[in-house]
Amino acid sequence: MKIGYIRVSTTEQNTIRQEVLLKELGVDELFIDKASGKNTDRPELKRLLTYVRHGDTVIVESISRFARNTRDLLELIEQLTAKHVEFISKKEAIDTTTPTGKFMLTIFGAVAELEREYILQRQHEGIAIAKEQGKYKGRKPIVHPEFSKIVSKWKSGSMTAVEAMRKLNMKPSTFYRKVKKI
Repeated sequence: MKIGYIRVSTTEQNTIRQEVLLKELGVDELFIDKASGKNTDRPELKRLLTYVRHGDTVIVESISRFARNTRDLLELIEQLTAKHVEFISKKEAIDTTTPTGKFMLTIFGAVAELEREYILQRQHEGIAIAKEQGKYKGRKPIVHPEFSKIVSKWKSGSMTAVEAMRKLNMKPSTFYRKVKKI
């Protein structure tokens, strides 16, 4: 089954151009979102991901209508692939039913990974420079007003460590590190 997905950014924008194209391509079912593509939390996209079955093909007019960034695109494609669903983007000529289409998607993945590595590298360099200049202090510590009282109860044995962590909403490593500091 061919399934079409359409997204426009606002309710005022028209879906007709995309609908005509997808119907010409023979889609059997259409899912239309009128929402920003900034994330994948879109009602019709979620419905589409639940709806698709083994052997289906999802067709979009353009990748930008399906996902706003490479990471989201690859995550969505991964969800489709896990269900043995193919993906076609008409504008970019990406078609995972062909070896070339799969290759193009692999290139997108490699570029996304490289992009993530560059972002991390710049972030680390920026932090190092800020530390040298005395401007970087890290995250502000979260101060829990009940911390001392709860730790005292834990140390006296009237409360377990698990109960103390739960009341403070802390993970074990954070709890024990903070206890060590006092």
